[in-house]
Amino acid sequence: MNGLTILIISAALLLAAYLVYGRYLARKWGIDPNRKTPAHELEDGMDYVPTDPGVVFGHQFASIAGAGPINGPILAVMFGWVPVLLWILVGGVFFGAVQDFAALYASVKNKGKTIGFIIEMYIGKTGKRLFLIFVWLFSILVVAAFADIVAGTFGGFDKVGGEIVKVPANAAVATTSVLFIVAAVGLGLFLRRFKPKALVSTAVACAVLVLCIAAGLWIPIYVDKGVWLYLVFAYIFLASVTPVWALLQPRDYLNSFLLVAMIAAAFVGVVIAAPPINIPAFTGFKAGDSYMFPILFVTVACGAVSGFHSLVSSGTTSKQIASEKHILPIGFGSMLVESFLAVIAVITVGAITIGGKLPQGIETPPQVFASAVASFLVKTGLPESIVFTLITLSISAFALTSLDSVARVGRLAFQELFTESEEGGKGAAARIRNFFRDKYAATVCTLLFGYLLAILGYKAIWPLFGSANQLLAALSLIACAVFLKKTKRKGVMLYAPMVIMLAVTFTALALTILAKGGKLFDGTFNVGQDFLQLVFAVLLLGLGTMVAVQGVGRLRER
Repeated sequence: MNGLTILIISAALLLAAYLVYGRYLARKWGIDPNRKTPAHELEDGMDYVPTDPGVVFGHQFASIAGAGPINGPILAVMFGWVPVLLWILVGGVFFGAVQDFAALYASVKNKGKTIGFIIEMYIGKTGKRLFLIFVWLFSILVVAAFADIVAGTFGGFDKVGGEIVKVPANAAVATTSVLFIVAAVGLGLFLRRFKPKALVSTAVACAVLVLCIAAGLWIPIYVDKGVWLYLVFAYIFLASVTPVWALLQPRDYLNSFLLVAMIAAAFVGVVIAAPPINIPAFTGFKAGDSYMFPILFVTVACGAVSGFHSLVSSGTTSKQIASEKHILPIGFGSMLVESFLAVIAVITVGAITIGGKLPQGIETPPQVFASAVASFLVKTGLPESIVFTLITLSISAFALTSLDSVARVGRLAFQELFTESEEGGKGAAARIRNFFRDKYAATVCTLLFGYLLAILGYKAIWPLFGSANQLLAALSLIACAVFLKKTKRKGVMLYAPMVIMLAVTFTALALTILAKGGKLFDGTFNVGQDFLQLVFAVLLLGLGTMVAVQGVGRLRER
């Protein structure tokens, strides 16, 4: 099939889903534009900050997307492009967008509280504590994996045939990304001081964006990956503890233009090239050692549904919503845009494949995506090398934005874990609790474990990311379903996604435990990698099971 046909059909279906199903959910649950949102009610200049919906959409989309909608679908096409495309469209609408919308809606209706607090309120304190431990472990996994990926993207040197060579594209991406951070601080001060209209802020952001990109291409920074890993963690620490208006919001706002430009460029490229899909529509229910169930669903991950989205929606975005009427486009709409990006990723791998194989030198999903889009846009007369660098920069921006968001989410989860509903208490226990509630201590505890895991490399922990991410989605759906039931709102549309995601993730984690446990008896067990995966899989499965049992028990109550 032609890639352009797939693109048009997918865009039409996703747009129709927003106009019909999204609005249906908003009517059923109830949106009150006149109700004071937590951002106004609890404004503190740190986390609760009423913000322009365009800026919040940029933060939400840039934070939830990451590299997932590019990596996952490209890896999953080992089963054929048809099952991947079907899951992206069905999962994105009825699983992912529903979860994101429900999590953001529930949080805004509960003073901007996180999913953890919602679980405490409607399921119980024990369920909340178990969930927060799960979220904290998950955040450590994401921080470790994405920090290693970002440091690798910035690394200005590579070894080719035993010789160290410079990598200009990586060095240019590094320069631009550093300038983005510096420019974001200035932009944040400008927006807070002058509160310009949307048109003015957009013009300023675009001008800053162009200058940073030009400087990156002109003055690349050549630094080793190991050094970048230290610098990335230093940045994560600052991003996690500074007020959202000072760095998180403006940086996400800047990146949102870059990311939207990337999607627009990919869209235009597909329209112009109308590339054929050179991979089979369906290869079978088994590919190598992997079975379609549950591997397809776990691998596609963020392109269809992601539990991380609920953490962003309830952890940061809900505290910036200025009006409830913005919940639908920001919560439901941003997920559909991410699914659209996942569709484009499927088209790119289908277009660049020749004879069932990728071109020589193109191995990773970001390389596949960037190379394909660059080859599309060459037909417009643009230089392929510059386009490739810009697309790589966009993908790196996705990962870095998700990284600073999940660091803040992990910090908040850790703080909540030591926050009692009733204040008070004396002695050593109270002092320890107060120490870990401090935002700086909570951030250090989260990032320390993340750094230790990052040293091993993302490949050692990435297999668990998809399973943990999807299980988190199931737990978030359970929490939102209980909230809707307790507040006498219709939540039956969450039940099927909840049950299916539980089945998928429990199966995936059980298979991981069996595979890693089996290595203990055949002499192939690797203490550095297999032990780590085995321990995390057991913890995640155990915690997830306990939270799910408590949540489902509340749903069964009359």
